Amino acid sequence: MKRALVTGGSGGIGAAVCRRLAADGFHLVVHANSNVARAEAVVDEIRAAGGSAEAVSFDVTDHAACVSAMESLLGSGPIQVLVNNAGIHDDAPLAGMSAEQWQRVVDVTLSGFYNVTQPLLLPMMRTRWGRVISMSSVAAVIGNRGQANYAAAKAGLHGASKSLSQEIASRGVTVNVVAPGVIETAMTESVFSKDQIKAMVPAQRAGTADEVAALVAFLVSEDAGYITGQVISINGGMG
Repeated sequence: MKRALVTGGSGGIGAAVCRRLAADGFHLVVHANSNVARAEAVVDEIRAAGGSAEAVSFDVTDHAACVSAMESLLGSGPIQVLVNNAGIHDDAPLAGMSAEQWQRVVDVTLSGFYNVTQPLLLPMMRTRWGRVISMSSVAAVIGNRGQANYAAAKAGLHGASKSLSQEIASRGVTVNVVAPGVIETAMTESVFSKDQIKAMVPAQRAGTADEVAALVAFLVSEDAGYITGQVISINGGMG
């Protein structure tokens, strides 16, 4: 059974990805930082449905902690699927944005990408099969007011992923980015009304976490073996 690690796997999109990949036959490593109980709840849900899963906890911005956690996971064999889903936002116009707001958002997304991905690459490459998927955002594609830090961090994943894809394509490992638009989550419901979503999204509705998970599942599948270095939007036509 191939093993898949999903960082930020206890959140709305992350949990949906975990459930879908488990249903497709992967052993899921569900990551959380502080809210381990939510990760454990996802694990329980997967097991109740007949799947295989475990929970892990570490701070993706802490390089030493990530190296230690990856070494522990690799003790049971390679991780062949990695979904870099951990991310935060701390919005403000750039003119009023604090250095801490900028740094924390960039650290979680970009340093987190390096800290988790880098230790897993050589063991993955030795198997001659692997999938690395990073979750971005429509904000990184078309921009969004008040999110210069978030958009910059997510756009950084595009360049990192395109570069990494060229480095390891010959080893049977694909590297892609999924860029969701407005997706139905608890956070989205508190920010946008249905009328606002209709005005913003040509499809006139929010997407679902399960729709995002279905795209991730395809990119992880054998059918997607020739797709690499791509940024794939799932946003109802926003741009």
